Amino acid sequence: MSGPAGDPSSDDEAPLARAVAALRAGRLVAFPTETVYGLGADARSPDAVRRIYAVKGRPPGHPLIVHVASAEQLPSWTRDVPEEASLLAAACWPGPLTMLLWREGRVDDVVTGGRDTIGIRVPSHPLALSLLRTFGDGIAAPSANRFGRVSPTTAEHVRADLGDAVDVILDGGPCPVGVESTIIDLTVHPPVVVRPGGVAVETIAAVLGHAVGDDAGGVSRAPGMLLSHYAPRASIELVEDATSARTRVDELRASGLEAESLDPGPDAVRYAHELYGWLREADDKGVDVLVVVPPPAEGLGQAVRDRLRKAAAPRADEEAGASSDDAT
Repeated sequence: MSGPAGDPSSDDEAPLARAVAALRAGRLVAFPTETVYGLGADARSPDAVRRIYAVKGRPPGHPLIVHVASAEQLPSWTRDVPEEASLLAAACWPGPLTMLLWREGRVDDVVTGGRDTIGIRVPSHPLALSLLRTFGDGIAAPSANRFGRVSPTTAEHVRADLGDAVDVILDGGPCPVGVESTIIDLTVHPPVVVRPGGVAVETIAAVLGHAVGDDAGGVSRAPGMLLSHYAPRASIELVEDATSARTRVDELRASGLEAESLDPGPDAVRYAHELYGWLREADDKGVDVLVVVPPPAEGLGQAVRDRLRKAAAPRADEEAGASSDDAT
């Protein structure tokens, strides 16, 4: 693609047309969102959605997020939409917020993992919006990487992970946010944030005018909730300060392991934007253990800390094929 990254100019019409044609033919398209790159299929085609699971090596029964072009499409996918959803859509869409709502009856089980709820969002990346508007319906899309591994934030990451298994890759440049969307469950009251992400919990509470709950671990009722995920090949150890990181790296190196530290400072926006690239770089360098100092637990720092905790979690379940969910 030529022209500015993510700018759906006339130079982009040919790849965009190829992507729409591929979706309509039941094939897979990788596309950029503001969070990470998604691996998309026509959400109305069960066979196409099953291809996502096969290409990613994703266990069945894990729900996917459906991406739509605007909040006006909610009635096609959801029912009994609460007023809180309208408030959040007006304030946060397009943007990195996924709402968990009751699904409309025609939505296939393969999209929702058999659940009566559906995750849905309107991404803000201009190329994603152009794709959705031209396609004209929902696109089911988890992150465009092998199941349970580090999410892709560039088209090069997608090519490295999935290669020719993807029919079309739309290159929109690096993803500006860099971690996945926040997921809020609006089927309960008060609503519950089940995955921190690109929209801060404090922002959601301010929009709704009241506090929201927090239930971000273990039970897979939405993408990204199981405990081991976003994991590089290197082991991740978390410490709380630079002194502890240096000490631990020295200990690991003395034991014969290749160890490095990651301590980019308190800027959570930069941390989120670069995190998955740093994890991939550690693997490229052959690091055995990456000792990481997380950012402060506020704003986008909550999402970064969540991803680091899951990257550092024991991986025995993952090796058995039941690690986690991934999504945009």
